[in-house]
Amino acid sequence: MKKVLFALIPVSMLVFLSLQSNSSSSGLKFSQEHHFSADDLQPTATQKKVEELVAQILANYHYRRVPLNDSLSSKVFDAYIKELDGNKVFFLESDIKDLEKYRFEIDDQLQKGDLTAAYDIYNLYNKRSKERYKNVFTVLGKPFDFKVDESYAPNREKAAWAKDSKELDDYWRKDIKRQILDWKIGGKADTTAVRELTERFKRGEKYANRTKSEDVFQIYMNAFTESVDPHTSYMIPKVSAQFNQEMSQSLEGIGAVLTLENDYVTIKETMPGGPAFKSKQINPKDRIVGVAQGENGAFTDIVGWFTDDAVKLIRGPKGTTVRLKILAGNATTSDLPKEVKLVREKIKLEEQTAKKEILKVNKDGREVKLGLITIPMFYRDFEGARNNESDFKSTTADVKRFVNELKTEKVEGIVIDLRNNGGGSLVEAVNLTGLFITQGPVVQRRHPDGEIIQEFDKDPSQIYDGPLEILVNRFSASASEIFAAAIQDYKRGIVVGEQTYGKGTVQSVVELDRFLKGEPENVGQLKITMEKFYRITGSSTQHKGVTPDVELPSAFSAAEYGESSQPSALPWDMIASTKYSTYNDINDQILYKIRSKYQERIKTDLELKKLKEDFENWKRLKEKNSISLQEDKRKKEIDEQKKKSTQPETAVANSSGEILPDAKADDAKNDKHSKDTYLKESEKILLDLIASYPGSGIKVTQVEKK
Repeated sequence: MKKVLFALIPVSMLVFLSLQSNSSSSGLKFSQEHHFSADDLQPTATQKKVEELVAQILANYHYRRVPLNDSLSSKVFDAYIKELDGNKVFFLESDIKDLEKYRFEIDDQLQKGDLTAAYDIYNLYNKRSKERYKNVFTVLGKPFDFKVDESYAPNREKAAWAKDSKELDDYWRKDIKRQILDWKIGGKADTTAVRELTERFKRGEKYANRTKSEDVFQIYMNAFTESVDPHTSYMIPKVSAQFNQEMSQSLEGIGAVLTLENDYVTIKETMPGGPAFKSKQINPKDRIVGVAQGENGAFTDIVGWFTDDAVKLIRGPKGTTVRLKILAGNATTSDLPKEVKLVREKIKLEEQTAKKEILKVNKDGREVKLGLITIPMFYRDFEGARNNESDFKSTTADVKRFVNELKTEKVEGIVIDLRNNGGGSLVEAVNLTGLFITQGPVVQRRHPDGEIIQEFDKDPSQIYDGPLEILVNRFSASASEIFAAAIQDYKRGIVVGEQTYGKGTVQSVVELDRFLKGEPENVGQLKITMEKFYRITGSSTQHKGVTPDVELPSAFSAAEYGESSQPSALPWDMIASTKYSTYNDINDQILYKIRSKYQERIKTDLELKKLKEDFENWKRLKEKNSISLQEDKRKKEIDEQKKKSTQPETAVANSSGEILPDAKADDAKNDKHSKDTYLKESEKILLDLIASYPGSGIKVTQVEKK
């Protein structure tokens, strides 16, 4: 029984009344058969029909109604090439020049069910991949001289395409030498490192040879859909089945969504309440390079594995142990993988609920009680709500109970922690806002046809009118942004932390087999963007997200993480403001005082200064794109990184509330949050707000916003 809907955004089922259920009567016409060689992977007849159907749906029903033209064709071409060879280590410059013939042909092919470009490009990539494997084994058969003073740039994304095979040979030789050197410095014998790396490449070659037509189709179709917008995606049947299983809330494993990026099985997101999330050691974009079973099992190297094969190793019965070797997504060139031990659990989203704590802080010699409510996601038992159950599970119901308990405990202010909250139920974002305002609009939704719907809090009661602070970070998204934005726009509370993710779109899922019946194979699902969110001020949350009233030091730039890092993301824009009345809990004078005190602290507070310095150092390290291949110099690089006062993972943990394995609570204060620099600073900011607060009671200005 599904009790909670989990997603980064609200997901609903879309019905296309204008599309007929049978493709033969919907006007779909398919191209003539293209002739591929016997060794080539080829598209199926069903894939051609799916391609044309998806193209029709996106052209006619996607929010932005993107026309199938040369501009889109060029974007799909670049996205597909990048998906196959993002680091430019397979294709040659001459290959790209030859493939340029397809740059402005893809739009025409999409409209007529022609997959020639998709498979011609892939088959050439496959040919170059096989050449690379042949070269790799030649390189591994020769000894390495680690006394030679040379270096290489691991990141070739911005480099020019290699002019010939010799240029790629040199890159691959250096890359192999670097991997063996790091293993050697880590204590492995040269022969062991060479053997294990040879096994890795043999395994990668085997997996490459197992690539099927459906895998190519998945890559190509997502290059197409993600060129329209980053949250629109096509799922082949096996990916669709995995998606539906994740939504069924009955997985036994680590509670993470995985994807394949550049030969690495990569964490796409972690489920609040699951082992990966609770470990506080695994984050989006981290890469899993090894998997081991139990406390002492040997690690299996999974670099180059398909995601579904890796999942078979990672998942397992409840209560069993799995160990992962994790290479952080934010790792610098000197960082090595870390080992993370997890106990598998049955992932039940009902358990991923809000939590309450009382924080006791000292203010001028006086103990002050503050309430902390942590919300990992916006959950709602939709079935219970439909059945009018009086006690159905919801974020709002839990938080309402917590707030009443905190009021009984006589807290002087409340922090709502939304860090790493990716969203969930829109209804809950609206209802939760209603706990802190009397009534009024909370968010606006715009349809592709221009229709605007306002979501209202209609309950005139206000359970809490005291000092309120919302704590956010770069990974607070969707429903979190709706709630934080409403509290900020009503001037009901203060928002503190990092600029949020900036995801202001709504997706729906389409079962494609409803329109292509009688096919010999399943056709999968399409997740399509259908709406945009707007604040009550009329400003979209897309791209910009929510800018905090007090911005704390950040490890992440908009160009690296968040909606703004996606080239195809829908743009920010504005619509008309709603009618709403603000409170006088927060005004310019109060904000000026709070910001001034924060700026004073950041100059003198050791933890804040250290966090800011750590982020700045880390950013410089990430920009470094050179690794020495001379043993003594490489040792020095790694040692210098280890000597840094804070590794990247620790710096990020200090801003997101994570508790690292080696981080111990401050025994003197018995404070498990002693290492949470963001929370510590938010406490001080809330104390400043309390000192400036205009008093209790409902406080509404007479100025109506229009």
